[in-house]
Amino acid sequence: MVSVFTPQSLEAFLENPPERFEWVDEKLIETPEMTAKTGRIQARLAYHWRSYIISSGQGGEVYTETACRTVGRVRCPDVAYLPPALVQQFGDFKVLPQSFPLIGEIISPTDAAEDIFSKVKEYLESYAQEIWLIFPESRWLMIITPEVQQLLSENQNATTIKVLPGFSVPVGGLIA
Repeated sequence: MVSVFTPQSLEAFLENPPERFEWVDEKLIETPEMTAKTGRIQARLAYHWRSYIISSGQGGEVYTETACRTVGRVRCPDVAYLPPALVQQFGDFKVLPQSFPLIGEIISPTDAAEDIFSKVKEYLESYAQEIWLIFPESRWLMIITPEVQQLLSENQNATTIKVLPGFSVPVGGLIA
């Protein structure tokens, strides 16, 4: 029999965060398994961001499904970028004590719109500067900052607005 640690508080969760779980409203919420399509999109986005931070010399780190604090919650964005200064400040963290500045979330057909945009609001209230929402089935990409919301089709290029200056990628190339 395998014993599974079930934290009884946010503090206990932060000490030993179980994989594939988020802390939401005082409860453990299991994150859904990725499909082949969402896993492929996640890998492509992480690859493009990582390649760009290396080729541009901007540095920093790209993470996948790594826990970060939001307002009273712990979330695990599908893809996230942390600039060099924050990498140095936080080192090898168990849970980043704030949102990542740049976040990519791949939206499944079963995700409720209210839940998606509530999560975006949490990220923005916890120091995220830019969130990319990728909708694989409808083939859209939405970029959200506190000031701007852009909806892009697969025929357009997605360009970062606040984080990773100069980065651009064809939306169709991410979603294909």
